[in-house]
Amino acid sequence: MALALDELLAALPAEADEAEPLPAAIEEIFEKLSHRPVPVGSLARLWTLGTLQAKIAAAYMAYWVRCGFLSSDDAARRLNDTHLAAAIKLLGGMSYLRGAIMKVGQVLANYPNLLPEHYAEALAKLHFEAPPMHYSLLREHVRNELGRDPEELFESFETRAFAAASLGQVHRARLKSGEPVAVKIQYPNIAHTIRSDFRSLSAVFLPMRLTADWQNQREQFEYVRRSLEQETDYEREAEALRRARLCLSQDDEVVVPRVYQEFSTRHVLTMDYLAGKHLDLFLATDPPRELRDRHGAQIMRSSLWLYYREKLLYSDVQPGNFLFLDDGRLGLLDFGGCRTFSDDEWDTIRSGHKAFRGTREDVVAHCIRSAMLTDAQRADSMHVKLLEDITYWLWEPFKHEGPFDFGDADYFQRGMALYAEMFRRRSTRGMPFVTLMTRMFLGFRAMACRLGCRVDARQAMDDELRLLGW
Repeated sequence: MALALDELLAALPAEADEAEPLPAAIEEIFEKLSHRPVPVGSLARLWTLGTLQAKIAAAYMAYWVRCGFLSSDDAARRLNDTHLAAAIKLLGGMSYLRGAIMKVGQVLANYPNLLPEHYAEALAKLHFEAPPMHYSLLREHVRNELGRDPEELFESFETRAFAAASLGQVHRARLKSGEPVAVKIQYPNIAHTIRSDFRSLSAVFLPMRLTADWQNQREQFEYVRRSLEQETDYEREAEALRRARLCLSQDDEVVVPRVYQEFSTRHVLTMDYLAGKHLDLFLATDPPRELRDRHGAQIMRSSLWLYYREKLLYSDVQPGNFLFLDDGRLGLLDFGGCRTFSDDEWDTIRSGHKAFRGTREDVVAHCIRSAMLTDAQRADSMHVKLLEDITYWLWEPFKHEGPFDFGDADYFQRGMALYAEMFRRRSTRGMPFVTLMTRMFLGFRAMACRLGCRVDARQAMDDELRLLGW
């Protein structure tokens, strides 16, 4: 006998129909994930990604079937519920896999209006509120790294992490000398998961082997892979922290944590504990414009100081890596994504500054050089014009006289539309290091847009160029 319509609808995925409130659902997911180690093998990770895609597809299929029998208002409500259910699934899957997959979620969450509200709200948790692993899963790993249990090495050590992200989690502790510290512990075998994920992703690029851009795209792919793997080397991050702390020591407005070498290894990093608010909590206090402008200037100035004075690219500009301190200063965290420019890369950057002050022909020549265009692509006026438009969009704040309004949503959306067109046209050739440069440029603009700050970018850059004699 044929099923009644209400029976058919009742058989559809319940999650797409009755979504839990986001905070309650996330808390339940995080509690379950805290007792599960990160899956390491390629097959296990591919299976998790595949089932995640299937669950999200089922949720939207259920919505599509149902909406044909609903009023427009009810259909809109169902779509909202479906977004919420899918967002919770996506957050859970990325939190379980961690590593490179979670990095993708962090990037997506950083850009305003790129995703439905529920997706952005859920994925924002990945910046520093991802589910920490239960300490029982890390205890032996930490003992092997430090030689003794943390409870023996430190005056006090909180076994429950207060922050967690894609590669590791952070625990509060106190040295026997009294200083409060943050102990960053890397998830066991996380470097192996990055290699596994990139081996799987490389299969996606196989159809591109026959294209003219294959060699360049493979170089960019390998560059990103190496950069992510370098983030798992905490000794390398400790050195970047020391360089940044020394460089920014002259700036009373910015704080970089001190590294405690005797309690740090390749997989454990102990540094000063900084107390402050991340972006969402800071904005929830309804801060005055003057304070938002001050913090925007601090973020820009610190990035430019590292960029020009240390040739150090602080690429991971995202909400989880900045703390807004109660005294008005800015705390900088997580230097794992930093890298030093090579001589050739620095020469390209300098040529860009010459083009910045030059003619349109100079700008076009710089675009062609940094994008490494083929002869056929140089002859494509639309391709070159798109790169030129992106370049001028990036330069707009630095050509503006006086404070530039980064909170102008139109400015940010114009840039996102240009990059969307670039990917649609597959105009993605470029020097590999430009990938991380773009991550920094867009990351700052995304944060500044949410912060709603005005910054005199032109003056900040001119100050640095004067020091360089450029």
